[in-house]
Amino acid sequence: MDLTLTTRQDGERTIVSVGGEIDVYTAPKLRDKITELVNAGHHDLFIDMEEVEFLDSTGLGVLVGGLKKIRAQDGSMALICSQDRLLKIFRITGLAKVFTIHPSEAVALGS
Repeated sequence: MDLTLTTRQDGERTIVSVGGEIDVYTAPKLRDKITELVNAGHHDLFIDMEEVEFLDSTGLGVLVGGLKKIRAQDGSMALICSQDRLLKIFRITGLAKVFTIHPSEAVALGS
């Protein structure tokens, strides 16, 4: 399974829609996309994980690294995720307290 990434703007906010599996093989693609966006001045990111089918520790590391990069630029990064199996991973690892996680894009962009 490959990783698909689509990026779009909503005003000043950038939404990165992620699909497929975020694992040791595909996580560098997501890391590179986040780095590219931050370097281009996009400092208000939403990572839409609604189409993610699998997430491993490498993927979690990329998300945490992305959050650190964006915070260093006084920016913010939030996740959009309503999948119980992914939310459970964030709760178990304690990352549910680190990331702002919205249940839908409508809720995320409305906040």
